[in-house]
Amino acid sequence: MAKKDSRIKDSAGKEEKKPQGAAQDDKAADPGKEPEVKGGEAGEEAAAEAGESAEEQGEKAEETDPVKAQIDELKDKVLRQAAEFDNFRKRTEREKSQMFDTGAAHVIEKILPVVDNFERGLATAPDADKEGSFAEGMNMIYKQLTKALTDLGVTPIEALGKEFDPAFHNAVMQTPATDEYPSGTVAQELQKGYMYHDTVIRHSMVAVSE
Repeated sequence: MAKKDSRIKDSAGKEEKKPQGAAQDDKAADPGKEPEVKGGEAGEEAAAEAGESAEEQGEKAEETDPVKAQIDELKDKVLRQAAEFDNFRKRTEREKSQMFDTGAAHVIEKILPVVDNFERGLATAPDADKEGSFAEGMNMIYKQLTKALTDLGVTPIEALGKEFDPAFHNAVMQTPATDEYPSGTVAQELQKGYMYHDTVIRHSMVAVSE
């Protein structure tokens, strides 16, 4: 009887060992799968690092490329020269305009006494002669001259009855104040003043009421 029990135990033991072996086989199969996953992730990381290193090397190559550096330097020089030339052109045009205005102002200043003489001659002409052809001819020349000055930008300064302004008027005498010309106003214009655009060429010579 004892022998029979031992056989049963042995057979039971064999039967119990079978599932243990199957479990071990399953465990052995699972670790085999994990390295495959880890190997895939490592490959992707390595590829990404390789890509980044390649980009860095490309950037360094561009930075150290002497041809590209020379091209960038030439572009910078061209842009600087273009800006300098534009500034030079604007400055030259401004200087030319100022020189022209200065020269024109000097010429106009020389012509103004001629205009004064025309005005004096026409004002002192006898009434009998004002209707004559000579006076009419002189008046036509005077109008032509004043029109040419107006076209150039020359305008007379308003003085009579205006408040005295030293920027436009030159007071040479004083007169008693009246209702028509209160104190501080121009009571008489002795010589016309003129402006060329925004510049005073000649101040008005006036008498100011006190």
